[in-house]
Formats: sequence, C-alpha cells, structure tokens
Amino acid sequence: MAHIIPVILCGGSGTRLWPLSRESYPKQFVDMGNGRTLFGTTLDRVLALPDVQEPIVICNEAHRFFAAAELYKRGTKSRIILEPEGRNTAPALAIAAEAVSEENPDTLMLALPSDHAMDDMEAFVSGVMQAKGAAQEGRIVTFGIVPTEPATGFGYIQQGDVLGNGTYRVARFVEKPALQSAKDMLAQGGFFWNSGLFLMPARTYLEELRAYAYDIYDACSRAWKNRSVDGAFIRPEKEAFLSSPEDSIDYAVMEHTQTAAVMPLAVKWSDLGSWEACYQVGIHDANGNVCLGDVLTENVENCYCNARHRLVAAIDLKDMLIVETRDAVLVAPRKRAQEVKSIVNALRRHGRPEYRQHPLVYRPWGSYETLALEERFQVKRIIVNPGAELSLQMHHHRAEHWVVVSGTAQVTNGEETRLLTENQSTYIPVGTKHRLKNPGVIPLVLIEIQSGAYLGEDDIVRFADVYGREKMS
Repeated sequence: MAHIIPVILCGGSGTRLWPLSRESYPKQFVDMGNGRTLFGTTLDRVLALPDVQEPIVICNEAHRFFAAAELYKRGTKSRIILEPEGRNTAPALAIAAEAVSEENPDTLMLALPSDHAMDDMEAFVSGVMQAKGAAQEGRIVTFGIVPTEPATGFGYIQQGDVLGNGTYRVARFVEKPALQSAKDMLAQGGFFWNSGLFLMPARTYLEELRAYAYDIYDACSRAWKNRSVDGAFIRPEKEAFLSSPEDSIDYAVMEHTQTAAVMPLAVKWSDLGSWEACYQVGIHDANGNVCLGDVLTENVENCYCNARHRLVAAIDLKDMLIVETRDAVLVAPRKRAQEVKSIVNALRRHGRPEYRQHPLVYRPWGSYETLALEERFQVKRIIVNPGAELSLQMHHHRAEHWVVVSGTAQVTNGEETRLLTENQSTYIPVGTKHRLKNPGVIPLVLIEIQSGAYLGEDDIVRFADVYGREKMS
C-alpha cells in the first residue's frame, strides 16, 4: 500500500489580512487570535492521517524559521524546500514530486495550502483515506468542498461520471463566477468549491506536467538535480528554477489531464482570503459580532473586532471590521474587506515599513519586539529560546544596554564572557564584538536599549553564526 507524504505550500503573503498579515510575517504563521497559527493547524491536520510520512514544506527563504519552529513544537522532522522566488503551485509541486520520486515515484503526495481553515478533522481524514484508492490507480484527485452558499470568491469544479472509490471524473473547472451563475450551479447540483487540495502519485504528476507543461517540468527537474542542502533546508538551483514559467497546477495540468478526479468533502472550509472570510468562520456573539482580544462594544452589530495589544472600544457600529496591532489600526466596512490590498500597495509606494514588517519579528533563535523608537534610541523586548544563541556581531553606529528580565543570559562582551540573571545588566559600546546565548531551560527575556546615530537592522556585522547568516552580512 502506498504511503502518503504531505506537501504543505507556504508561499502566500496574505496582503488582504493586513495589518495582521504582512510580507515578512504572512497569515499562515500569524496567531489569528485563537493562540494557534494556520500553518500549525494544517500540520496537525495532516499528521492525524494514518500511515503518513513526515511532510515536505515549501516556503521562501525569509519564512524558513517560522516553518521550522512549528515543526519543532510537534517533534516533527521535515524537509523544508526553499523557493528562490515564488512561481505558483505547478513549479512548487514539481520540486516536491522530484523529491518524493527519488525515494519511490509511486508514493502519494497530499498537496495542500498552509493557510486554509477547516473545521472537521474526522471528515478530512476520512475523505483523504477514501480518495487514496483512486490516487493509487494513477489519478490526480482534487477535493471539492460541498458548497453551503453561492460564493463568488471561489472557483468551482463540476463532477462528471462516477469513477469509484467515492470519486467522480472532473467535467470542468469554473472560474470565480458572478452571483447568478453561482446560484445556478448550486440549484443544478454537482458543483463543488475548488479547495486547492490534491492527492496524487508523484510519478503521475511529473508525467502529466511533462506532457502539458514541459517548460515547467524541465526547469524544475534541473533545479532539483543541482540543489544544495543546508541541514533541514533544501535549496533548488536558483537560475534553473527561475527559468520556469509561473503557473498554477489548475492551469498547467488539471485543465488538460485525463487523470483528474474529484472527491466531495463536506466540511466547513475557508481559504481565509479576507477579513470578511475571518468574520464568516468566527464565533459570533448574540449581536452577530466576532470579537477577539480586549474588545468593548455598545450597540454594535455584525462587526469583526480583533484587538491584539490594547482595548478597542466601539459604539453604534454595524457591519464594520476593526483590526488593531501595535503599529497600525484598520477600520473599514465589511463589504470593502477585499480592498485592504489597496492600502498595502499605497504603503509600499510610499516606502512605509508597515506593509512589510511587524514590530514583532521572529528569528531562528527567538523573537524581538520594538517597544519604543525615536530618532536616536530604540527599546526592544528580546526573547531567546532555551539553548539558542545570537550571532557573534558588532555595530558601527549604536551602543546597546541589556537588562535581564527573566532567565539566564550568557553574554560575550568584547573579550569577556559571563552569566547574567534576573535584574542584572551589561553595556556594549559601539564597535564591540558581542554575543547573547540562553544556556538555560526556560526562555530568556531581556530588554535592549539601543542608542546611536543609526539604529537600522542592517548595521550588523556578523563574525560567526550557528544559522549561517554571517554569509549574508
């Protein structure tokens, strides 16, 4: 019996969920307000499958440590393939199929996005296991979500003849429809939302890609053949990969192949492509509001309120969305939720950092959060994971003062290395080599005060780094 290897695609940027989701910290890795991430729940979903092998994760260089951290939490090892640049799902899955085929080309790949919400784990597992029979026969099985409304934000799949194993031949794919067309399809029956979830043999995908999108197949084959490996991270050869056309599996393969099958899946599902989608899948109070965090409402109906750092108070509002983060607040009518991307584009045009970065920034060793920033000083809260350490580094333009809040810090300051504990501190002059390590078993928390003429993150000269980043300095 063929094994299943999940392939989790983490390439999205989620700009329509700004200000929570940003380019350097996209929605699949962000706590959306329930203490969990979409990537984490996707991992839990696939790891619940019987006879499943460790997943392959495909993401970009900037997000590799987010993925690694979620895998580490679950004690799961994984190959993390780093795309030099996003080329959509067809090339990403080609790289994954090459990786799987080296071990056994008949192994089944369960390809799924990392940023979708699905509420019924049992139905998901049952659907995948039922579709396994069709996939073992060499079919590319796509999962169609049984629609609950005439949604216009999703593509549709029409079922054809019965194939067995609970699947149907794919009659056709339908682009995101107008409202009346969506109503007509639901009235007719046999149409499903296109989930972007696939189960298929690695061999079949590569054969179909070679037949219908040879340029993608050839570029990805060369990129995989000349890959480099850095621990858990695998980097396809950049020049070959970037020579691949940019295309989705739907256009490159599914609209042409004769192997396509659809498995209906009756679950509550959303691609969480906008704040309106988050409202729809949220838990509603008696007034139809979805409130996350410290929210106080008075005569408010059918609103989405997400407070991350402070009290949000709302009075006499209806059908609005409010999203608060430390450095930005979004207020808009729910019906305009899809237009948030225009705000992100405006921030980018004006060179504002809020489109790209959060005050909270994750690093391979932990995280830091900017608490205050003025012209010549900056205050950060730094958290270093147990056993982790920062690079040996120095700064040309700033001095730093570290105060330990909790945990134990091993500090290298010039030629001296010593331990600091709670309420102890050290001062690091401009131009001094220094390093911070957490030798303990609990997180190290400290406050860093920077002062100087320039406080940018690019004022770092790395001399040694366990994560290999001195090569990037």
